[in-house]
Amino acid sequence: MTSQPAASADLLATIVAATRQSVQAREVREPLPALERRALLAPERRGRFRAALERSGGFNVIAECKRRSPSKGVLRADYDAASMARAYQDAGAAAISVLTEPTFFDGSLADLAAVRASVALPILRKDFVVSEYQLLEARVVGADAILLIVAALEQRDLVALSNRAAELGLDVLVEVHDAHELARAGEAGAAIVGVNNRNLRTLDVNVGASEDLITRMPPGALAVSESGLRSHDDLARLSRLGYRAFLVGERLITQQDPGRALAALLRG
Repeated sequence: MTSQPAASADLLATIVAATRQSVQAREVREPLPALERRALLAPERRGRFRAALERSGGFNVIAECKRRSPSKGVLRADYDAASMARAYQDAGAAAISVLTEPTFFDGSLADLAAVRASVALPILRKDFVVSEYQLLEARVVGADAILLIVAALEQRDLVALSNRAAELGLDVLVEVHDAHELARAGEAGAAIVGVNNRNLRTLDVNVGASEDLITRMPPGALAVSESGLRSHDDLARLSRLGYRAFLVGERLITQQDPGRALAALLRG
């Protein structure tokens, strides 16, 4: 398949450009070979994330820790990623997602490190990954998995980053928004595919994206529905269609007690 341009003049392209600049600045402070040495000393956590999403007997929710969103601004003034993650763990989350993008989401690697020190659950580094450097950072701070957004990457980079993540023992959640991106994910050998119901270029949310794409999943891929999931019924309906896990963020973060909100979502 011919590689497609990563993005046009939109929010996604703006975030990706800012991410590349930020990574370059960090690499000046700590060159990649030095970071790689630290990464290879960190414990390998291979397969833990996928195993958590394959649990049977209930809904597997990846509960998100996120301070801010570009569309809604600050979501939680008293944001504390570690305490939120502990509440999610106690409420029955399968895994935790931590936003580490600093410019548009006010995230940081320090947030993920704090969560790693606080919970035993697998952790997804949620960021706009465009470089091997970010994979090494993820392993250093204790992430189990990383996110690769098809719309943000050329096909050769999607494949290269997927392969390098596997070498480092990191699971990969490959995120798509439409049928073309889903085909690219399949060609890249994606084992875990997330359908983001939020269009990252317009920020519009349409849960119909998950409904439309489930029948086109690559054989053997574990399907995850992301964004716009509001109720127990949403999880039940999508589960019946074939989704094994669900990434839920703002629905929980904006509640007075995110842990209790998660417990209610799971319980129905």
